[in-house]
Amino acid sequence: MTPTHLPSLAVSVVLHHSPLPRLRQTLASLLVALQEARADGVLGAARVWLIDNASGEAYRNAAQELLDDVFGATDDAVLTRFVPLEQNVGFGGGHNRALLDDDSDYHLVLNPDVVLGHDALAAGLRLLSRDTGVVAVSPRSSSPGGAREYLCKRYPSVLVLALRGFAPAWLRRRFAAQIAAYEMRDVCRGNAPAEVPLISGCFMLLRGRAARRVRGFDAQYFMYFEDFDLSLRLRLHGRLMYVPTVSIVHYGGYAAAKGWRHRRWFLRSGGRFFSQHGWRWI
Repeated sequence: MTPTHLPSLAVSVVLHHSPLPRLRQTLASLLVALQEARADGVLGAARVWLIDNASGEAYRNAAQELLDDVFGATDDAVLTRFVPLEQNVGFGGGHNRALLDDDSDYHLVLNPDVVLGHDALAAGLRLLSRDTGVVAVSPRSSSPGGAREYLCKRYPSVLVLALRGFAPAWLRRRFAAQIAAYEMRDVCRGNAPAEVPLISGCFMLLRGRAARRVRGFDAQYFMYFEDFDLSLRLRLHGRLMYVPTVSIVHYGGYAAAKGWRHRRWFLRSGGRFFSQHGWRWI
């Protein structure tokens, strides 16, 4: 197979005053993963979209310089595009600027606080090329300290979300079994790929045609639950897979740890999600 017939990939990273040192780590790990996927023969051309949600001119200049610095020495098979937005359109709205405007075979939705394993893209793209019934891939994730994170989820209840996001540790321990079931620890602690209902927006490796067919994210969520909503709509067109050979380190945190504005977004988006897809209280 010649390089012109290899599948293409678009990657979108949405910023809003995101820490630049962490972004550099993310982009540097992305470059290595892209190069390995190309060397492995599962990827042709790639485009990296950096979309800034109205962070201000000084930040934008620094972010664009960083993007050029990391990818400046690559060949024409990896192109970059910096998109400054004058209004903060939220997580999903920002990613849609790339997701709906790009015609790549595959699309990676990526947080600016994620470090990819060197072979993460190669492993994910191999599965997508081998199994056309899969529309999205979710990775094995760990914290910076090495603890396992469980990004795949079962359909949530209001109780579990409240416990997981806002309850003190002693109360969470009393409901540990319910939280573990929601986080699919019984399925996703192992080393075998598994079909899952919901995946996290911090890393979503998507089949481009399916993602565009459902019109990407619902930008009305602004932040939180847009990944769950997209997961449910994607499942109408194929399977979502947890693939443990796709590995990342995730530096993110829960909404409750980010202040009242994030809590307010979380609660508002949660209400929207349950109103659209069905309330489950316990």
